[in-house]
Formats: sequence, C-alpha cells, structure tokens
Amino acid sequence: MSNENVKNRLVGDMPKIGIRPAIDGRRGGIRESLEEVTMNMAKAVAELLSSKLKHANGLPVECVIADTCIGGVAEAAQTAAKFERAGVGVSITVTPSWCYPLETIDTSPHIPKAIWGFNGTERPGAVYLAAANSAHNQKGLPVFSIYGRDVQDMGDGSIPDDVQNKLIQFAKAGLAAATIRGKSYLSLGSVSMGIAGCIADESFFQQYLGMRNEYVDMTEFVRRMERGIYDKDEYERALKWTKENCGEGIDVNPEHLKRTANEKVQDWETVVQMTLIARDLMIGNPKLAEMGYGEEALGHNAIAAGFQGQRMWTDHFPNGDFMEAILTSSFDWNGIREPYILSTENDTLNAVTMLFGHLLTDSAQIFADVRTYWSPDAVKRVTGKELTGPAQNGIIHLTNSGPASLDGTGRQTKDGKPAMKPFWEITENEVQECLKATAWSPAVDFFRGGGFSTDYQTLGGMPVTMARINLVQGLGPVLQIAEGHTVDIPQDIHDVLDQRTNPTWPTTWFVPSLTGEGVFRDVYSVMNAWGSNHCSLSYGHIGSNLITLASILRIPVSMHNVAEDRIFRPSVWTAFGTANLESADYRACSQLGPLYK
Repeated sequence: MSNENVKNRLVGDMPKIGIRPAIDGRRGGIRESLEEVTMNMAKAVAELLSSKLKHANGLPVECVIADTCIGGVAEAAQTAAKFERAGVGVSITVTPSWCYPLETIDTSPHIPKAIWGFNGTERPGAVYLAAANSAHNQKGLPVFSIYGRDVQDMGDGSIPDDVQNKLIQFAKAGLAAATIRGKSYLSLGSVSMGIAGCIADESFFQQYLGMRNEYVDMTEFVRRMERGIYDKDEYERALKWTKENCGEGIDVNPEHLKRTANEKVQDWETVVQMTLIARDLMIGNPKLAEMGYGEEALGHNAIAAGFQGQRMWTDHFPNGDFMEAILTSSFDWNGIREPYILSTENDTLNAVTMLFGHLLTDSAQIFADVRTYWSPDAVKRVTGKELTGPAQNGIIHLTNSGPASLDGTGRQTKDGKPAMKPFWEITENEVQECLKATAWSPAVDFFRGGGFSTDYQTLGGMPVTMARINLVQGLGPVLQIAEGHTVDIPQDIHDVLDQRTNPTWPTTWFVPSLTGEGVFRDVYSVMNAWGSNHCSLSYGHIGSNLITLASILRIPVSMHNVAEDRIFRPSVWTAFGTANLESADYRACSQLGPLYK
C-alpha cells in the first residue's frame, strides 16, 4: 500500500479558494479602465495563497479566479456557478474601486467569505468595502473585512504585509472549516468511564461542523482480527518495523500482575492489528476489496475518530495506546505521512479540537490529560528543590496513559529548536530521534488486558497552544485557548513528580503565557478554569487562528490570552460591542447561530 493511497483516501476533493474580482458595473470607460487592475489584484492574491499555504495532507492549495470581473448580478451568478463546479470552499472578493454591493457580493450562506478593499484614493475601494460589509451584515452573511493600514497608489500590484497576514489567516481557517464539512466522525465504541466528552452530540457535529456521525461497536475489531480482515502483507511489515523501532520500557506492575514474555509477544501482534483495523475503519482500504470485503474496503470517510477502550475493551484486550500514538504521529511503517486524528477514550470534543489544531498547523497534535498544577511551594515541599526560569511560577503537568503522538517528544527541529512540523518537512533522522526518545512500557495494572504505553518527556522550549471545546447546556459549544510554552525542569524534580502519577506515561510540562489579568493572572488560575479533563496541544501560537476558525463556525471563545491586535473575526462582530470583545463574541455567535443550522 503506497503512502499516497493511505493519506488521500477520504472522499471528495480538497476545497479550493475562489477569488472574486469586483468592479464598478458602469460601462463607458469607468469599468474598462479598472478591469486590468482588478484582475491583477485577484491574480496577486491567488499567487500569494497558493505559494504560502498547503492542505494538511500536503497537497497544494488551489485558487480559482472568476472568468470576468464582477460588476453586476449576472456575473456574480456566473462566478457562483463556476465556483460550485470547481469545488470552491472559501471565497475572497478583491476590488480597488466602488462596486454595487447587493449585485456583487457572495451570498452563499455556508462558504466563509472575506473582502479585500484596496486602500487607495483614486477609486474608493474602501467605500465599497464598508458598503459591502453593511450589506452582508444586514443579510446575516458574516464577512471578514480586510483593509490595509497604509494608502497605496492605484496600480500598485504589491500586497502590504498587514493585508497578507489577514488573507492568510482567513484563508487557512476558512479552508479548515471547508475541509471538515461533509466528513464523518467515527465513534469506535461509546462512552468511556462516564466521560461526558465521549457523548457524540449529533446536533453539534451536524449544525456547527457540517459533519455526520458514524458508529462502530468495538466487537468489530474482534471480528476483523479473528477473520483476518486486514492486509496481511502490511501487517507483517508493520510488525517487523515495530519490533525494530519500538523498544520496551520499564514494567512497574507488581510481580503477580506482570505479563509473561509470551503474552507480551501476543500483545504486540494484537496492537499492530488494531492499528491497521482502526485506520481501515476510518478511511477504508482497497486491499480489502481484493480480499472479498467490498463493504469494509470503503471505510467511514472519517476525518476524525475516537476509541472508547476503557473499560469494556481494556479489561480483556490490550489497550489502544499503541494504536492511538502511532496513528496520530506523522510516520509509521509506510513512511512519513499525514497524522490521523484519533482520540483516546472516544473523547469526541477533544478529537474535534485536535482536528482544528491539525488543519491549522498541518502537524500532529498532543492528546493529554490536564493532570496537575504544581505550584512552586508544592514542588519545593515534595522535592526540596525550587523551580526556576520559565517554570518559576508553577507548571501544569500534561500527561495521559500513552496516546500522545510521538511528534510530541519535540525531537524534530526548526531553526535549531524543538518543534512539531508538517510531515513534508520531517526528515528520516527526525523520525528516528522521535522513536529513540520513546519507550513502550507494559500497561499498568488497571489495563487488565495488557498493552503498552508511550513513555517520553517533551523537550522544553516549544511554543504551543493548549485548547479544548466544551459543550454547555443552554449555551452550546465554547472554546478555551491558552498559548504558552513547553518547559524543561531538572530531571531529579521531574522524576519525583512523575512518580506520583505514573512514570510510564508521556509527560509535557506546560506553562501558559500570563497577562496579569483574569484567568491568565497566574498559572493556577488557568488550570482552575479549564473546562474538562482533556486538552489538545498544538505546535506554535495559533490562538488567533483558532479564534478566526471559531468565529466562522459560530463557536464563542470562553478564555484566551491572545493579544487583541491578533484577533480577526467577521466585521459584524463589532456591531455586538467593541469594549468587551469576549462578550461581543458570545452575543454574535448566539444571534447568528451555528453555520449549518
């Protein structure tokens, strides 16, 4: 099975960006004099976005430009028809001049849209931008307004840096929303250990994300394992790779609960089979059709999934930690490839958060428990030592029983510093470093069926963003965001703190960036305000991108530490208030309702 077949098997082409050059509709010289300038604006935007952006699967982002400048409703309709045929999922209108708003705007209710109104004095592009914003707002069609800070001369083909940043931020978030639409979330099992986030809220998935829900009982794994419904050749290759690259770590179980060497061999065989089966359930596998399993070969068109595991599965079979860690990593026995989104304990809301982070960064995500806040005083009490440097105000222990992607070791590098990169930037040497930094320890005693957990420490110094979607009765979905950094702490301190939880699980020490206000006044308050037991950790400070995506989907943000000048939402948000942006965000999302209602 080729790497290309694995990564691109979801049904449907990748969404394209539609560029709409709008123009004054009056004939007789005015329009004709502007057509070349306007079309050149459209081409410049298309070139910018095509050169700067890729889809998370590595494919280039394609831009589709309208056949003609749009001066009236007939040309707007012609462009809309072309965009629909071409699979456009995001719309950007550009203009250097006045246009007729009601006749030229994009009225598709489900396509994220933006307008760049050229800041020039020769022709009033800014006037059109303001009028078009008003028209969109009056019609309940949110639009992102892009207006350069500095005046340009008519015919200036450059795109100012501030305009570029907004075009890229909008386009990346818009593509994420469009990529999710029409895909499936696959529940492999049901609710794990009474965790409410495991409930697949169909209204949320359908109305806010445009997704459908699919369900498979975990007995399907048993059926496929016992009947051999997986690629046998790939299994042998995967098992060989696993034996060569996944070394066993310490076994902390008491002697009477330790599994025998033979049992561990069988566990490795089982967890590799589980990995193949989970992937096939998500995206299908043409090899299964050759084996006579045509239905199974199709998969569930799942862009994200979750595995219940505990306890019905793990009381009898090896746990899903290997499966979850390998699938969510950027590499396996097939080579370097796009990570899959597979949530531990079928936490559907954390899976969606991971999906957001993946589509915005193109890289793997870290799934973790928001386990413990360690204050400086508590650390000194139990270790006799003091936290220093970036950790001096306290740290948050992010850990779980083993499902974090191996990219989370931080052994990839960017500019000489630890990083988590898009798969097309990862080298074979970095893959080996991630593997060498990870030990696979036999699962602890409450996993009665055995299995293995990933044991590693994330390197400090990575800029990261912790995020989580929560559902609240009467309010709907809300998003939490905390930008910060991974930190290193002295090994002797780590060892004491880690032993108090479990030394065989992956650890990320996280410190949020503090603002001195609200819940970001100190590290404790961030931990205390977190809305669930789980979070997703993305590489980079992507809080502003998450806010933009959330506004497209009409999901309010309940807490964040993103500077105000980085926040980019549709222009209608200002109509709900400018003094308190968090409050305005809630009112705007409530009034507009979910994108696909």
